[in-house]
Amino acid sequence: MSSRIRRRSRSLLCSVTALLLAGCAGERGLEEKVLVIGIDGVRPDVLAEVPTPAIDALISEGAFSGRVITEAQTISGPGWSSMLTGVWPEKHGVTSNDFTGNNYATYPDFLSRLELIDGDFSTFAVVDWAPLGSEASGGPLLSDTIDVKLDFDGDQLGYQEGDNRSVAAAVRFLEHQDPDAAFVYIGYPDVAAHDHGGRSQEYYQSIETADVHVGRLVAALRNRPTYEREDWLILVSTDHGHRDAGGHGGDSPEERTVFFLASGPSVRHGTLPPDVNIVDVAVTALAHLGIAIDPAWHLEGRVSGLEAGN
Repeated sequence: MSSRIRRRSRSLLCSVTALLLAGCAGERGLEEKVLVIGIDGVRPDVLAEVPTPAIDALISEGAFSGRVITEAQTISGPGWSSMLTGVWPEKHGVTSNDFTGNNYATYPDFLSRLELIDGDFSTFAVVDWAPLGSEASGGPLLSDTIDVKLDFDGDQLGYQEGDNRSVAAAVRFLEHQDPDAAFVYIGYPDVAAHDHGGRSQEYYQSIETADVHVGRLVAALRNRPTYEREDWLILVSTDHGHRDAGGHGGDSPEERTVFFLASGPSVRHGTLPPDVNIVDVAVTALAHLGIAIDPAWHLEGRVSGLEAGN
């Protein structure tokens, strides 16, 4: 059974059930889809100071917290692993930017988990930091079971160019293909803070540019000919912050404070649990797609931001 037929059948069942019990997630007859956007190394306090019209628009249509205190080490490997698997480093096994010894076989990324549950799900990912998509440094975090996985080399291209190519590829795919779930990684803000500092003009500009990328991705969704029949959940988050001088890996508030943004028709506007965290991203994405979270998976995230029943 194709994913399109499966989702249509689920919506039909939900519509029938809604005649008897109000509050069914799919009663609107829309196809649930998810786009997760990960922007590396963004301080929420700086995000609040920078003109970001695309992100602001998502916040106005969704739920946002800029006071999330990550429990992962403030290093990209543990951060992205926690966000995309739904568990903390004690379980996924990544405690540095050396991904060797990871436990992704037990705790896969959410796209790979979808494929394990039902291979008819259409999944897409694009990254430009090598360990996320390739075997570099003990990766990949995002497995080869994902239907379409693109890996641009930010170290070789430069992360500004890598992000440009990643987002352009994602825009083409989102506009012309039919994914159920997608992940897009934007890496340059982290590099800008490392190179110039967490209060530098270059860092501020990198976040403005990331917002332009977010706007392009949102526009790609809205340009889809089937958009009016779809319920897109957009999740945006980051792995860690930065010290004023640039750099991370410590326990300062500037390094540990991150943000969580959920936006879309199924989001309860403005409402997030006080202890929302990055492990909620994977779990919320799965739940929006109608996946019942099996206690046997031992996930540590929870559903955050969705209306009751979704």
